[in-house]
Amino acid sequence: MQIIKNVFKFLIFVLPLHISAQSTYLQQDAKDYHFIDRMEIMEQRNTDLNFSTLKPYNRKYVLQEMANLDSNEQLAKLSKPDRYNLLSLYMNNSEWYNGNESLFSSKKPILKTFYKNQSNAFEVNVKDFFLAINPVLHFRMGKELDNDKNIYLNSRGITLRGRIANKIGFSSTIIDNQERGPLFFQQEVAELRAVPGVGFYKAYKQDVNSQDYFDGRGYLTFNATKYIDFQFGYDKNFIGNGYRSLFLSDWGNSYLFAKINTRIWKFNYQNLFMELMPRYKDIGNNLLRRKYAAMHHLSMNVSKSLNIGLFEGIMFGRSDHFDFEYLNPIIFYRHVEGSIGSPDNAVAGLDFKLNVKKRAQFYGQFLLDEFILSKIKNDPSNWVNKFGIQFGAKYIDAFGIKNLDIQAEVNRVRPFTYSHFDTINNYTHYNQPLAHPLGANFQEYIGIVRYQPFPKWNFYARAIYFYKGLDTANANFGGNIFKSYLTRLSDAGFNVGSGNKATCMNATLNVSYEFRQNLFFEAGVQNRDYKLASGYHDNSVSFSAGVRLNIYKREYNF
Repeated sequence: MQIIKNVFKFLIFVLPLHISAQSTYLQQDAKDYHFIDRMEIMEQRNTDLNFSTLKPYNRKYVLQEMANLDSNEQLAKLSKPDRYNLLSLYMNNSEWYNGNESLFSSKKPILKTFYKNQSNAFEVNVKDFFLAINPVLHFRMGKELDNDKNIYLNSRGITLRGRIANKIGFSSTIIDNQERGPLFFQQEVAELRAVPGVGFYKAYKQDVNSQDYFDGRGYLTFNATKYIDFQFGYDKNFIGNGYRSLFLSDWGNSYLFAKINTRIWKFNYQNLFMELMPRYKDIGNNLLRRKYAAMHHLSMNVSKSLNIGLFEGIMFGRSDHFDFEYLNPIIFYRHVEGSIGSPDNAVAGLDFKLNVKKRAQFYGQFLLDEFILSKIKNDPSNWVNKFGIQFGAKYIDAFGIKNLDIQAEVNRVRPFTYSHFDTINNYTHYNQPLAHPLGANFQEYIGIVRYQPFPKWNFYARAIYFYKGLDTANANFGGNIFKSYLTRLSDAGFNVGSGNKATCMNATLNVSYEFRQNLFFEAGVQNRDYKLASGYHDNSVSFSAGVRLNIYKREYNF
């Protein structure tokens, strides 16, 4: 992605030399995210946290907002688990903590060098230089009924982050993985020719049902001014307030990107330029093609409790080069796309988030791929009605029970949404959807219960039910976003679930105990029941247990 690299170098050269303190970002699905959500709902007035539609979160901004809680009056309102989570948040972001750091000190450091800070295996925090290095481990064994072989995940790696002279931030994570998931996961890998969430893999020890793969990520950050942040690297991003996102999800593989985030007054404006990979079948020793995307998200705090946002994205391929027109930093790409002949895949959307009574949050997204008002009125099943809707709610301290939190979410995406006449320009990356993992032509219901009765104990239950229309042998019903929409057999008769209708209930229960900071012992059970209208039926029941250190939990949530 030479053009984006050159643009990034150009920005560094032309922008002012004054650069303020720079921060790295919380890791994907870090334990702190849910606590931050709770605090945002409870506070209902945190300006920075009302921009939490964009993930990952900036460590510096999160610590600044948490400082509002650090008073005797505010701390008295927090439950014991919340106070534990707040201290843990400070500990895991110690480079931005201005209080008494002796609270983080280990009683017995290893060899007087390692784990001086309870959260970091090795830490250097001196003038003009901060560095934290931590091991990564995820070992989980399990048994799936009706499967002769055990399921397992074995991940080992290292992660580091730091900053230099308060001007440059950096982060890097390298993880080596061997995995044999449940049978439905193995089937998904075979169909995608990619490991969900990662991408490229090889068979482990010549076992076609086991995958051996690396997960490598890293980035650099700096501030151009007090209000403008830059990030360049290889990682994931997420736009939304829900469990899923219809705009941009972190469910798929990482990608090379350059990001500009402008935060001033009540506005937050993000520019994201990405290099992606179109669908492929066999790699061999050939260089894979490239495609590109550019996205804008503009959000505004309308009030202390309401945030609304505008989103737009464009997906395009230009024989492996970036199109300069899309470097335009001003929102409304659709005009740019039209001025060059409308060859690309343009989407737009709206999102909102409303905190209510310091106990609940309502959120939603509306994604528009194509929309003709006359068709909506007179021919609602027409293929051109391509859009998606999300609505959800979060309820904290449910029914008066401290740290019992409930979330409910509905996602509905019409057939052919995200697809394009040119299969290079569909809304995908590395054989996986870039937004919702189900692609299109589906409706999904999600229920999540989180309960933390004691500081170190967490109970997590999730149920996902969806129905989706699959293609038949002779017809494209718009659920496979990798296909060109020109392969449809008609213009009308497309409703959500049209085709070979699949229904699925995927439920999971997980219990974890945090033995020490970021070290979890956990056990869980999962039941996935999948049926097709054509008669196919698959039921997967699995049990697993393991240990996890400085890494997110592996999910089979599709």
